[in-house]
Amino acid sequence: MQKRVALIGSGNAFFKDEGIGLYGAKYLKENYIFSPDVEIVDGGTLGFGLMPLLQEFDEVLIINTASDDTKKAGEVMIKGTDEFLDGELVKKTANEVEIAEMLQICSLSSEVANTTVISIVPHDIISVEVGLTSDLLIGWDEYIESSLEYLKSLGIEIVTKEKMVSLEEIISIFSNPSIEHQRGF
Repeated sequence: MQKRVALIGSGNAFFKDEGIGLYGAKYLKENYIFSPDVEIVDGGTLGFGLMPLLQEFDEVLIINTASDDTKKAGEVMIKGTDEFLDGELVKKTANEVEIAEMLQICSLSSEVANTTVISIVPHDIISVEVGLTSDLLIGWDEYIESSLEYLKSLGIEIVTKEKMVSLEEIISIFSNPSIEHQRGF
């Protein structure tokens, strides 16, 4: 039986680097074809609202930012649920707190997806601005490649679409209210 896989982009595009999970999910959806299909979800700041996905799917990949005072901005971290919840995670945003709490609650259930979190350490999650700092722009390729490699490790075949949508185009979707309807995943 084929595993059902979901990729959740989590974050808040209005607080600079915290939007990278949303940009990453939209970028992957726009630029790649996955076989078998991967359900790509705009998790925004839903936190607990994402719990049904962790019970509906076999494998869940969450991409987001995660504060870590021991790492430099732009560094990518890949953690399973246990590692993510080991208590050492610095939680500086409501989204980080909600994701951690949601994973803790779901880990108590017998029906829960194998969950992996790919995070990038943000530089600025305070400025009310859509976009990314230079540190995250530098880490972008590794962030996306880590997500693709994880999906490949699940046996998912990935084909690059002929016409690629750039990161700048993805960010403009989130920053331009007149094209907000295009954001949908």
